[in-house]
Amino acid sequence: MGQGERGSLGDNKKDKWPIFKKKEDSPEPAESSRCCGCRFPLLVAVLQLLLGLSTAVVGFLTLATSSSLTARETPYWVGLILCFTSMVGFVLYCITYLPEERTTKQFIVKLLYFVLCAIGLVLSVLVIAFTGHHYAQASSFHCRQADEADCMCTLDPEDPIARTFTYQGVDDCQVITGTLPMYFLIQMVLNLLQAVVCVAGTFVLWKHRYQVFFSGLQIAVPAAQQWQKA
Repeated sequence: MGQGERGSLGDNKKDKWPIFKKKEDSPEPAESSRCCGCRFPLLVAVLQLLLGLSTAVVGFLTLATSSSLTARETPYWVGLILCFTSMVGFVLYCITYLPEERTTKQFIVKLLYFVLCAIGLVLSVLVIAFTGHHYAQASSFHCRQADEADCMCTLDPEDPIARTFTYQGVDDCQVITGTLPMYFLIQMVLNLLQAVVCVAGTFVLWKHRYQVFFSGLQIAVPAAQQWQKA
């Protein structure tokens, strides 16, 4: 048998048996088999966890300076909310990805994460505003020791009717005029970074949900390919 005949038989064999087809002709794996982590940025959840822990620690340190500080002056609770948001982001990372929220669990987790990121953004902006006000106020304080564990501060010591701020549980007024403004400044920086990360998280979910949409029903195509992404 000649070489030309063997070549023609080999070609016919490849045409009859699909096993001899090239690997590049095989269909790509379905999109539903991809993991959600391939699309969701894990870095956002990690940054939220780190910033949330840092904000909570600084908030508790601020609260330890005086028992007279209010909740808006010690925003540790914002850090705890960001930590919970990051946990939801890790859960979203572990869920097997299915396109267009075909499972209720995936839709609920994505919606919860989106809402928490939006809430975290609003709270971070509010904390920046409040801590900025308290930072400017504490930097202008003139304090004196009233009792052994109380510190009385005012903005203008020469004004007899000026408002007086009393901080209980403070042995040294230097804590109010030096350490407390430093904590407020750190809180502003951390919450600014938190706001940026929350914006990134909401943008990622919004982009995946609304910038990839379907153009309509196709005619004369298999049912699995009825929709086409625009």
